[in-house]
Amino acid sequence: MSCFAVEGGRPLVGELTVQGAKNSVLPILAASVMSGGVCRIRGCPRLSDVDTTTEILRHLGCETRWEGEDLLVDATCVTGCQIPEHLMRRMRSSVIFLGAVLSRCGRAEISYPGGCELGPRPIDLHLSALRTLGAAVCERCGVLRCAGKLRGAEIVLSLPSVGATENAMLAACGAEGTTMICNAAREPEICDLQAFLRSCGASVHGAGSSTIVVEGGKPLHGCDHGLIGDRIVASTYLASAAGAGGDICLRGIDCRHLSTVTTALMQSGCEIRCEEDCVRLRSTGKLRAIAPVRTCPYPGFPTDAQAVLMAALLRAEGTTMFVENMFDSRYRHVAELRRMGADIRTEGRVALVSGVQELHGAQVCATDLRGGAALIAAGLQARGITRVGKTAHIRRGYADIVGDLRRLGAEVREEP
Repeated sequence: MSCFAVEGGRPLVGELTVQGAKNSVLPILAASVMSGGVCRIRGCPRLSDVDTTTEILRHLGCETRWEGEDLLVDATCVTGCQIPEHLMRRMRSSVIFLGAVLSRCGRAEISYPGGCELGPRPIDLHLSALRTLGAAVCERCGVLRCAGKLRGAEIVLSLPSVGATENAMLAACGAEGTTMICNAAREPEICDLQAFLRSCGASVHGAGSSTIVVEGGKPLHGCDHGLIGDRIVASTYLASAAGAGGDICLRGIDCRHLSTVTTALMQSGCEIRCEEDCVRLRSTGKLRAIAPVRTCPYPGFPTDAQAVLMAALLRAEGTTMFVENMFDSRYRHVAELRRMGADIRTEGRVALVSGVQELHGAQVCATDLRGGAALIAAGLQARGITRVGKTAHIRRGYADIVGDLRRLGAEVREEP
């Protein structure tokens, strides 16, 4: 199996454009099923999760093809409403097809989704939202069957789940009447999904706030949509340059989506300048500990950026506390970072990161998508060569992390 070989000690310098957002494109591709026409997704990142999603689309009867950096989806003839287990198990976000297929076909059948092992992530909120809209949900032997005529209703989420909010939005587009989603997730990717749905002819308002209103039953059509930049990929490269030192400029990203990450990096001693469509970071690589980092739903600090910020602070002066409030198993990368000489102590949801003088290269393995990116970020500051195995995790969310980092001057390569 291949690995990413990272030779540390080089500052990152240069400019690049951030890929389209993974957490936008997957629900948007699912939503394209409902359009009944041709949708062009501009700036679509070539990720393994996108490959899986296009396989699901083709299984449902859609046609897909690439035109340069754009992905075209023709959903004119959707012929199926069932998604096989082998496709569902490849990624967690495949559950988003439940609301889309139910909205288009009036019924849907899927198995429980897979994805990174980050601890329990029940889909009860998704199913509760669909039941509120009038769907009959049957769970048997790991298979979910949903059917029924959907009608607008008030959906109150017990917590602002991104996936449940998206599924409720998609199902509500196919429901008769008005749906109000309360305690909705506020992530930028929710706003991107709303923009796509509105381009398709849907009536959706309120994304970015805690209340989203959908006027269902509107006829939908194909559209042309450009994705927002991936704030977690941007956070990864900023954290990498912060830890290794350097001067980088990232384009195609809304700095407001990164505010908690850039604030943390500025506290650590980095110089950051934000403009309308880009962010620039300068760092000497000599950082200091920062105030406790507590992950929470947007606009709080993103759980997906926890591991890469931790990697940036491995050599910082002092001790930084991380509190992971979103997932039970989000510190699996810690054991791998310790192999590189990191001083990290964990207890339950708390991790204490005490800066060390030096990190050294080691043979490590990606434990999940963001944990794998953190190992690369740590390798960029380590003495010697770090080889990161199980790269399939990383490819789920980074279209070309090796090429991007090489464009910034890093010595990174893929080895068999």
